[in-house]
Amino acid sequence: MKVTVVGAGAVGASCAEYIAIKDFASEVVLVDIKENFAEGKAMDLMQTASLNGFDTKIVGSTNDYSKTANSDVAVITSGIPRKPGMTREELIGINAGIVKMVSENLIKHSPNVILIIVSNPMDTMTYLTHKVTGLPKHRIIGMGGALDSARFKYRLSEALECPASDIDGMVIGGHSDKGMLPLTRLATRNSVRVSEFLSDERLSKVMEDTKVGGATLTAMLGTSAWYAPGAAVSSLVQAIACDQHKMFPCSALLEGEYGMNDLCIGVPVILGKNGIEKIVEIDLSDEEKEKLAESAQGVKATNSLLSEVNA
Repeated sequence: MKVTVVGAGAVGASCAEYIAIKDFASEVVLVDIKENFAEGKAMDLMQTASLNGFDTKIVGSTNDYSKTANSDVAVITSGIPRKPGMTREELIGINAGIVKMVSENLIKHSPNVILIIVSNPMDTMTYLTHKVTGLPKHRIIGMGGALDSARFKYRLSEALECPASDIDGMVIGGHSDKGMLPLTRLATRNSVRVSEFLSDERLSKVMEDTKVGGATLTAMLGTSAWYAPGAAVSSLVQAIACDQHKMFPCSALLEGEYGMNDLCIGVPVILGKNGIEKIVEIDLSDEEKEKLAESAQGVKATNSLLSEVNA
């Protein structure tokens, strides 16, 4: 299994590190536009191999996509990160051009590659990748929902004062502060609905804290988070590499599912060796359907900006 990670910044390097430590890939290629940056990150990570007990080979490349040839999975993290006060939508003009160039170069050298999109605004970048590559829908996956769900479970475990491993829950909808929909109604602690333990008021706070999870960290750190995004991506890559058939909420191209068409938005999917093996349609309440529809309108509004930047 060969994995490429484009963008050797904090998120990309964390992703490469987690993949290597899990030791399911034979090779990870880090690519970056900055001279010797990816090579340096790769060398630094390889010097942890004997300490962390992994055999994965990590190599770096300065914009040489020939080194990515025959990758099974490629992760696109490249683009500028959010700055304090900046929305994901404001990133579109710059990041659209980057994602288009990167995806085309990856497919040139790895025609069978499965792409995982991390660059923001993530749902729109996932949609753009579909439009510019023409790949089958199961081979393009947006990461957002997996990260948002991890943040949701963290907030629930915090409210319940229990280990996060006790919690099961997911976030669907757009990967944005206003668009995401944490499914508090369906969240459980060891199969017991969390509503049995938490008041409506506390659940509402969990939901709101989850929705601003990325913005909260950006304000604290001065840049986007990287540990949780890197871990989320590595979990998606592992599910594909090991054909695990695990369910994650991911941004997927909808063609009638949930009554929606021609957009990418976070919904539950089954991930296996072919990428998205299945989109899972769950029964939503009328209120949840309404909120998902509102989220979809927000994503489509951002998608419409692609034509304005000639992407």
